[in-house]
Amino acid sequence: MLPDLLDWEGVHRRLGLIFPEGTPHRNYCTRELAASTVFTALYIGAVEGTQIFFGPKHVYRMTNKQADRTDETSRKRYASKILGAGFQPPGKRWYSDNTREPIRDETLREGLVAVGAVIEKTDVPTTSSKPRYALAYGFAALFDPQLTGKAFDAAVAAWQASTLNPGALARIKIVRKGASTDGDSVLVTFPNGETRRMAVGPSTEITKAVIEVFAPKFLQKPAVLFVSESGNKVVSRDDDLARSIGLKIQADKNLPDTILVDLGPAHPLLVFVEAVATDGPINERRKKALEELAINAGFPLEHVVYVTAYLDRGSSPFKKTVDTLAWGSHAWFVSEPDGLVELKSEKSLAG
Repeated sequence: MLPDLLDWEGVHRRLGLIFPEGTPHRNYCTRELAASTVFTALYIGAVEGTQIFFGPKHVYRMTNKQADRTDETSRKRYASKILGAGFQPPGKRWYSDNTREPIRDETLREGLVAVGAVIEKTDVPTTSSKPRYALAYGFAALFDPQLTGKAFDAAVAAWQASTLNPGALARIKIVRKGASTDGDSVLVTFPNGETRRMAVGPSTEITKAVIEVFAPKFLQKPAVLFVSESGNKVVSRDDDLARSIGLKIQADKNLPDTILVDLGPAHPLLVFVEAVATDGPINERRKKALEELAINAGFPLEHVVYVTAYLDRGSSPFKKTVDTLAWGSHAWFVSEPDGLVELKSEKSLAG
């Protein structure tokens, strides 16, 4: 028996709920091509345990007219005939032949297979054109048309908890936490053990992570010189420490969200950080203003670092601003705290 079939739009909508913000390669798992892939797999019954498998060809040769033929005979005929030479279903094909690679490499291997939503036969040679993919049983069950409302929500939560790898789950939790606005304030612990409360806002969780996670991870002996929050309210500033390293902090519009200093090296390292929840990265104009701030304070530029901090690499703020980030600056993501992106401006790849 073939599974009951949800229409393409329903599949597309559910993918967005099954894979929330923070899922690795979420776009590969939720875009239209992913919906076409999952729909086609359900259409032919390629589900774990059935011994029916699909390949990219099943997807890119599907048509709207064929998809509308939902009787079992039509679905089984398409599954078997599409792999043969000369067979063409009625209507205009969904995709051209050259869509084979993005279906195989992005939607499947880097997307749905990587997060456990699709299984892959291991006994089929990599050079073979034979179908090798099937929807994981639990994942396929989430597209049952009869599964709706609270029952659907519960099934999705159960699948996420049991199937998504621990790293993916952790990333999703971080992103969800960052989107939360519960409570009146957020408690931030500074490197010296002191605490401050910051008003809840879209960038507060990012700033908190910069101080509590980024600073100790990337700096030898971190200290906080300055922190502000939305509305230019100063949460903390350490003028004595700033003066001791030759920096004069003047509260003006050019100050970034956070100023860190690494006291470990022989010459202290100054780190300007902008927390981006919507907009405002360190672009070329912003970097130049921060350079002037350092120069006016007598701080050598070779000991200055510029970092734009985001909640997640797959989020819209990063996608919206990545093409404006200044050369010679860095990007850091709360959801992937161990990595640091460098926009290197030198011609050499060395170093």
